[in-house]
This record gives sequence, C-alpha cells and structure tokens, in this order.
Amino acid sequence: MDTTMLTLFIPTFFFVSVTPGMCMTLSMTLGMTIGVKRSLHMMWGELIGVGLVAIASVIGVATVMLNYPTVFQVFKYVGGVYLAYLGVQMWRSRGKMAIPNEDNDSPNEASALSLAAQGFVTAIANPKGWAFMISLLPPFINPAMSLPSQLSVLVLIILCTEFSCLMLYASGGRTLRQFLQQKGNVQLLNRIAGTLMIGVGFWLALG
Repeated sequence: MDTTMLTLFIPTFFFVSVTPGMCMTLSMTLGMTIGVKRSLHMMWGELIGVGLVAIASVIGVATVMLNYPTVFQVFKYVGGVYLAYLGVQMWRSRGKMAIPNEDNDSPNEASALSLAAQGFVTAIANPKGWAFMISLLPPFINPAMSLPSQLSVLVLIILCTEFSCLMLYASGGRTLRQFLQQKGNVQLLNRIAGTLMIGVGFWLALG
C-alpha cells in the first residue's frame, strides 16, 4: 500500500476505535467482572465480527445489506435483550458473570463460546458500524493496486488497533474492580457493571 495512505489510516482508525462505543463498553464491563484474561474470549468474537464487516464494506456487500434493514433486526433485538438480561443479573449480583460475594466463592462459569458470541453479535448487529466502515474504508483503497493485498493490510491494521483498544478498556475495568474491592464494595461493583451491560443491550437493540 501507499505509505502516505497508511500514515493517514492508522491514526484515523485508532481515534475511531478508542472512542467509547458498544464494544469498548462491553470490554470494560467484562474486564471489571470476569477479568482481562477471560474477556479475551469476547474479544476474539468481536474481532471476527469487525473483520467481516470491514471486508463486506469494501466488496460492496454491506451496501446491499443496509438496503434491507430487516436483516439486522433479529441480531439487534435478540442480542440486545440478552445483554440487558445479563446486566440485570449482574446488577443483582447473580448470574455467571457477576462478581461473587465474599461468602460465595463459586467461580464465574460463562463459557468461552457465549462470551465470543456476545462480542460477535455486538460487532455485526449495529447498522451504524456498517455505515461507518462503508464511509471510512473505500477512500483508502487505490483502484490501481491489488485489492486483496490492500484489504489484507487494512484489515490487519483494524484488528490490531481494535484489539489494543479492547485490552485498554478491559484493563481499565480491572483497575476499577481492584479499587472498589479494596473497600469491600462488591455489590456496588456488580451494579456498576450491570448498569453498563444493560446500557449496551439497549444501545444495541435501539441503535
């Protein structure tokens, strides 16, 4: 790819990726409750979704899909309701992703697949994300050069940048957890995380 294009694309996408959104809020919430290590399962699901959206945007599939908004409705509503349900459970200090109280040492049991599914659905079910990729990526494609090679480089940059930002937010959630747990505020921490998760659910369903 053209070096000038890359020097413009990298900071542009980093600014977009690091801006708080559904996926970053989800990452911070999981980092707060189940920890950074287990949040990696959500992250790889989210990265698969982001990669698919990016590729589809460049080859034109996204334009077709956006003309049929009903394609997103099942993902949006089912995914949003599920995330909101998890948020309510966390707010009540229950469920597989809530932080256990001191008198309850049972480990979190959310499966890797369910965490990955949360990330994947959150990434692909937002029409605004598709529309953004359509507007962002094509200007950085040089029609005089090989499309597969350019797309490979851009998607690699997108995934690396997105992963770095997800880790940043998850680490911030972990830091908040450590701070609040020092004061014994496990219930407060669950309620903060639950409220954020409910917000992501509504954001996904109504966005």
